[in-house]
Amino acid sequence: MDKEYLIKKWLNNDLSDSELQAFNALEDADLCKEIIEEAQRFNATLNAKVDSFDTLNKSLVSKKTSSTNWTKVVSSIAAILVVGFALFTWVNKDQINSLETTLAQNEIITLPDNSLVNLNELSKLEYSSSNWNDYRSLKLKGEAFFDVEKGKRFVVHTDFGKVSVLGTEFNVLSRDSIFKVSCYEGLVQVLYHDNKVKLPAGTEFILISGNSSKSNIAITEPYWLKNMSVFENASLKDVINELKKHYDIRVQYPFDLNIKFTGAFEHNNLDNALKSITSPLNLTYKTQSINEVIISNGNN
Repeated sequence: MDKEYLIKKWLNNDLSDSELQAFNALEDADLCKEIIEEAQRFNATLNAKVDSFDTLNKSLVSKKTSSTNWTKVVSSIAAILVVGFALFTWVNKDQINSLETTLAQNEIITLPDNSLVNLNELSKLEYSSSNWNDYRSLKLKGEAFFDVEKGKRFVVHTDFGKVSVLGTEFNVLSRDSIFKVSCYEGLVQVLYHDNKVKLPAGTEFILISGNSSKSNIAITEPYWLKNMSVFENASLKDVINELKKHYDIRVQYPFDLNIKFTGAFEHNNLDNALKSITSPLNLTYKTQSINEVIISNGNN
């Protein structure tokens, strides 16, 4: 039987049993089958599209059979797949890894060089794994603690500036109007607004609404890793906002109460957290419902 005739009928899924045997005996039969199988498997979400067999079949049926060279049709399909797979490889050459945490969710990420990132809640991390060994760089929104393996320069990009190290332990917070970098081991360099700050172990840099400061720290890791929020001379409003964020609750309290809070509360027990906040300030609290709390002035 004619080769082109068999290929045409095979593409149309119209072979009789005897014709199917003749088609399978063709030298190019296995290649034709492989081409169609790959076309059906090809991922159409990657900026390149190869028609499915059904779509291709309808298109082929509409052509004039008398003038169609079906061997060339199959060759054309193969060429399309070559281009498609080349584009697939190009798109994945710069593979972007992204992880985003929700409320009360922490995630530990192991980077390609075995550096570790502990991503705090409501945070997002992005990095390219394809060229990681040449350029250790990532983007951070939110907060994360880094334990970096020694090697080439390691850079954390944020909306407020960038942090670069060679190998160390440090914490970065970049959220709302706050940019804070704390160094727990080694040496950290912070770049912001064309300014450069170097932080040795035991120091931290804070940028709040454009105002910067540098101070010493006496702890060996950030408190949030221990499920604690710690405050020093903080306004009651800031403390309550932090409480609301961690426990996903509504809080009523005397907004005009001008008092400061120095202390801490834990993240895994709301009742203990409320006691830690209200008792030192001579305030009282009442749980109104499962997600609503009322804080009052204890003197009233």
